[in-house]
Amino acid sequence: MTAFSTLGLIEPLQSAVREKGYENATPIQAQSIPVILAGRDILAAAQTGTGKTAGFTLPLLQRLVEGEPAKNRSVRALVLTPTRELAAQVAESVAVYGKNLPLRSAVVFGGVSINPQMMKLRGGVDILVATPGRLLDLQGQRAVDLSKVEILVLDEADRMLDMGFIHDIKRILKLLPQSRQNLLFSATFSDEIRQLTKGLLHDPVSIDVAPRNTTTTLVKQTVFQVDKSDKHDILSYMVTNGGWEQVLVFTRTKHGANKLSQQLERDGITSAAIHGNKSQGARTRALADFKNGAVRVLVATDIAARGLDIEQLPHVVNFELPNVPEDYVHRIGRTGRAGATGEAISLVSPEERKLQIDIERLLKRKLDVQPVPYFEPGEKKPMPVLDDVPARRPPQQQRRPQQQQQQQQRRPQQGAGARPANGAPAGQRPQGRSRPNGGANTSGRSSPARTSAPRGDEQPMSNDNVDPRQRFRSR
Repeated sequence: MTAFSTLGLIEPLQSAVREKGYENATPIQAQSIPVILAGRDILAAAQTGTGKTAGFTLPLLQRLVEGEPAKNRSVRALVLTPTRELAAQVAESVAVYGKNLPLRSAVVFGGVSINPQMMKLRGGVDILVATPGRLLDLQGQRAVDLSKVEILVLDEADRMLDMGFIHDIKRILKLLPQSRQNLLFSATFSDEIRQLTKGLLHDPVSIDVAPRNTTTTLVKQTVFQVDKSDKHDILSYMVTNGGWEQVLVFTRTKHGANKLSQQLERDGITSAAIHGNKSQGARTRALADFKNGAVRVLVATDIAARGLDIEQLPHVVNFELPNVPEDYVHRIGRTGRAGATGEAISLVSPEERKLQIDIERLLKRKLDVQPVPYFEPGEKKPMPVLDDVPARRPPQQQRRPQQQQQQQQRRPQQGAGARPANGAPAGQRPQGRSRPNGGANTSGRSSPARTSAPRGDEQPMSNDNVDPRQRFRSR
């Protein structure tokens, strides 16, 4: 173990670290902090939840405190992140670790008013944390000057490429000075990322504290093979009977997140959904309620797979497996953070079996498949705990006697002497039907009497083209 006191950090930073309760640095922090303090470019890959944010925030603050403060809309250090949640998390770390230093910082992202952000940047900031789209908006309105950036940080660079930010990043790079320090941090590095770094980094130090695309051993990973239609009941059972008080659940779609959150609420489980269609205010409130315990289950799309840093989060559930195997690594990385243990459960339906195989191929190992908790070995149905729930009754088909009667009346009249299909002479009422006005049924079979009045939710069909005698006879 490497103590923070041995990494060359100044006392104000060491004091802030001690107040957070940290004494020893994680492997990524121990290797990256001295390199960044020396002014070298860095390409660092580490498992999610291992402390990458502090790994670049601490030395970044120390390097900036040694220079002149920013002035006139200028920025000295720029941190780019793919999502608003991750930007907010990094900005919080900057504020916490730098509270004893005379440095100014700001965070900008979309979904909120741009005017307060413009006002904050007017006097210049030492550290700006931003998402690419909002940063370009601010630059287009001349609210920020990037020509004096000394340090550039790309956090979760692979995710930014996945989300289509490559063109925005290239536009931003053209606005930066050529002479600067570049830091790239991410949980995974694809071949495309490594290709991008060739023209971006200058003689970088490569740090890889764990094999690419691996998960921490502190997270217990389990697969429950279930039917798609049973997923909601199984999740509700595990949360309720397991006594889970804080659960992060991932779905593939925004609609699926909303639907599942509403279902859990009907089960008496406090829940909230977070995804890209939610306003930034709603996303912030949902996350705050989840952290303080007001919300028991937070249902999210992969927008929350990066940037959610919740201390001691015990459970993550993949309600649906992600289409991109790498996203599985980031999802389950929300638990088991900072040396804590956690549990990641995946509810896998037969349709998702291929996605499970892709994930196992990425991880280079099989996931642990276990029986669903409330299924007895060898049984194919739940135990009585869920049998008490009444099954959903299929909607009954609405009978429309008036429409059926009118359709019969539309049939073409048969010629003289012709017989209907049942053999009755033309003009004679077929046997086996109830006569109108209470007439006897000669077939001896019971049949409900027809009524001519339409039901309240039906409209009588038009019979303008029907023979008037037929209309009269039908009454």
